[in-house]
Amino acid sequence: MRKHLFSKAIAVILFVTVVAMGLSACSANASDNSTSNVISGNSDTVNNTQTASTNTKPITVVWYPNESANDYQATRDEYAALIEQATGRKTVNKLTTDYTIAIESLVSGEADIAGCMGAQGYIQAKQENPQVDILFVNSGPSGTLDDALYYSWLCVNQGQEDNYKDANGEYSIANIQGKKMSFVSNSSTSGFLIPTTNIVNFFSKTDAWKNITVDDLLEGGSSAFFSAVLFGGSHQGSAFNLVSGKADVAAFCDQELQNYVDLKNGTASTAGAVYAIKQGASAPFDKVGGKEFVLIQSTPVLNGPFAYNPKNLSADDIKNIRDLFTSDTVANDTKIFVPTGTDFNGMFEKTDKERFVLADDSWYDVLRNLQN
Repeated sequence: MRKHLFSKAIAVILFVTVVAMGLSACSANASDNSTSNVISGNSDTVNNTQTASTNTKPITVVWYPNESANDYQATRDEYAALIEQATGRKTVNKLTTDYTIAIESLVSGEADIAGCMGAQGYIQAKQENPQVDILFVNSGPSGTLDDALYYSWLCVNQGQEDNYKDANGEYSIANIQGKKMSFVSNSSTSGFLIPTTNIVNFFSKTDAWKNITVDDLLEGGSSAFFSAVLFGGSHQGSAFNLVSGKADVAAFCDQELQNYVDLKNGTASTAGAVYAIKQGASAPFDKVGGKEFVLIQSTPVLNGPFAYNPKNLSADDIKNIRDLFTSDTVANDTKIFVPTGTDFNGMFEKTDKERFVLADDSWYDVLRNLQN
């Protein structure tokens, strides 16, 4: 849970500072109902009776592997129903098993909307097709972009955490070199871009690795930075690589693990926090219930957008979708913003005033700058 409120200036400064110093830091097999298929590999009032579009072609929403899990079927169906309500057009969900497939589906126009993208995936799609743009972004607890943050974690298995402390007893990434490392996907913001940026910034200050680049972190080996490198394909997959013993260290985010873990000790999303896989959690965690892991680094990240390709969407479609999704109606939809303590598997938690808000493309420049 993210309980602290930051001003936009503080959030950006904190993000840039933390990443620059390198001090801290959305895959299950998918199946769905008949309106979903698998691809392999702030207005406060809304007119709920929209004029039907002259375009009768269905609107397609593509989802990352994280949100393609069976657990999210009901919430995906709710998104589709709301888009149909806003546009008068049938809406179908497309599920994926690979980040790149989801991104390229949006770029090509095979998909009209990409749900719950990470910022890195959106930036990549925008680079490949400048017509791709932001539909809306989930806010922070304040109901604004000021605190629209989640966290990128680097974690180790419980019992190993003392190996990742410095001489002062503070958690450090100094000892991750030579370990088996799991990332999410190289198109993931919190599961790749942020952790690799932190690692490069930290180790480039050492004599042994002063020329290190992100490319050095992609593959493992006896003379490589990591002894082995795995990609989980989703945040759930990367976390499973850790708790199953396949990896020593793993990158994934708090938002995608919220339905699968309980905080056992410490402060949420803070180095030293201990989390446990919930007993009875669904695949891939069904055989590792109770397994505990510890955060050694946690970095705030700007929330990712829902994005669109206008190829199959009219200006009215886009406006109507935005008007409905940024309304109080959707802000109070418990299948979209799930109240704390509720068992429903939604994508976003309702702790205070969370809602969808509009954002400009330039909001993600702070992340673009990390790549330059």
